[in-house]
Amino acid sequence: MMDKSIAVISAGLSQPSSTRLLADRLAEATSRSLEDAGSEATLTVIELRDLAHDITNMMLTGFAAGALKTAIETLANADAVIAVTPIFSSSYSGLFKSFFDILEPRTLAGKPVLLAATGGTARHSLALEYSVRPLFAYLQSMIVPTSVFAASEDWGSTGGAHGDLAVRITRAAGELAELVEGRPAARPAEETVIPFAQQLANLAVSA
Repeated sequence: MMDKSIAVISAGLSQPSSTRLLADRLAEATSRSLEDAGSEATLTVIELRDLAHDITNMMLTGFAAGALKTAIETLANADAVIAVTPIFSSSYSGLFKSFFDILEPRTLAGKPVLLAATGGTARHSLALEYSVRPLFAYLQSMIVPTSVFAASEDWGSTGGAHGDLAVRITRAAGELAELVEGRPAARPAEETVIPFAQQLANLAVSA
């Protein structure tokens, strides 16, 4: 049985939060889908609320310390990512965006990502498509087709205009598992460092 590592990013601000609840349900569904495909999932939850001060410090100093450094390494080495944010003012939260702003540019390049969000009303559901999805497209992630939005009323709903939440969770998790199974295990990206003298020489030749 192959082991697959899944990093679960939760940007919920309260404890407990609906954002963490949705993240846990997506993680469990993905784990089941991977088990059905013959793989075992190792799930690591990264609560951004606990890293808020370290994220701010890194934005100011460029240095990742302690738990934040571990979280970034976990994300870089994961086979796939589940990223869940609350929606505020029709977009992802500032904490969510700040975390992805501090990553090295190619940390998520080619990595399968399942996107999800929570909000007080279904009117915010399109934020996943016009706000969150473009962010991860810019980061060059492999985004699963189905994103999952959960409004307050979805937690007790069995249907409705946006479909059953459990059905959407299962479908998105299955899509993520398919992407994970279709690619080799993740390896940290190797960055090619060109010496400064060589860069100057190249510029002189091209001038």
